[in-house]
Amino acid sequence: MTFADTTTTPEDLIKDGTDAGFMQDVVEASRQQPVIVDFWAPWCGPCRQLTPAIEKAVRGARGAVKLVKINIDENPAYAGQLRVQSIPTVYAFKDGQPVDGFQGALPESQVKAFIDKQAGGEQGPSDVDQLLDMAEESAGLQDWGGAAQAYAQVLQLEPDNQKAVAGMASVYLAGGDVEQARQTIAMAPDPSKEPAVNAVRAKLSLGARPTGETAQIESRLSSDPSDHQARFELAEALAASGQLEAAIDHLLKIVEADRDWNDQAARKQLLTVFEAAGPGSPIARDGRRRLSSILFA
Repeated sequence: MTFADTTTTPEDLIKDGTDAGFMQDVVEASRQQPVIVDFWAPWCGPCRQLTPAIEKAVRGARGAVKLVKINIDENPAYAGQLRVQSIPTVYAFKDGQPVDGFQGALPESQVKAFIDKQAGGEQGPSDVDQLLDMAEESAGLQDWGGAAQAYAQVLQLEPDNQKAVAGMASVYLAGGDVEQARQTIAMAPDPSKEPAVNAVRAKLSLGARPTGETAQIESRLSSDPSDHQARFELAEALAASGQLEAAIDHLLKIVEADRDWNDQAARKQLLTVFEAAGPGSPIARDGRRRLSSILFA
């Protein structure tokens, strides 16, 4: 499954400025909303560290501030007027005047705090949040192409966004491209604190069984309903094909009959299925409730 990359950059929030456009892009624009000005130069090492952090924080401010980047080698006039003596130097403009600023490459947390201060808490939905919502809505409608495009846009803006990584991997899984899903989810940290990442990894760990083999397992179980191994294998097959509720039903029957069977294999597999369903999903919540009622009966 392949998807077109329709990623765009939010030029209305972040732009390269010039001396010629400074009055319009910074001074006049700051009368409508705060404008951050980043004075930098291509040869400046700390600038290369700082600018990505500022861009990320500005995007995270959800449209409440704008960023104008000024290369002082090509545009020295306003840097001189503002007495920029070293770079990087950052100013915040509001109502046509510089109101705050700092010099040097600050840690990302301090950069974010500076931008948040200028934003004044008037943020709307960020580009990333909106794109993730679009992607999830498309996935819910099984519009995998639309979901993939939205997730790709998020990854262009935030390459380490774990929700987007998990979403893209899920799209590949939905298209049957297991190997590409594995490669994609490998972009996320392991272990991860993001439930969506863990859900994809759990789904991948469930494996798959040929349809013919599943029919054979069902035949074995029909002949002997107490065959826990057959029931366990059927649950594995059902989970691998996405039939998580049916898989949970069979695993719970094993736990109810013999919770210690095969070193508690059924209970352990249940936890994996719950993870694959999503810890907060109705399927997982109901399954955990039923499991608790069996274990603590």
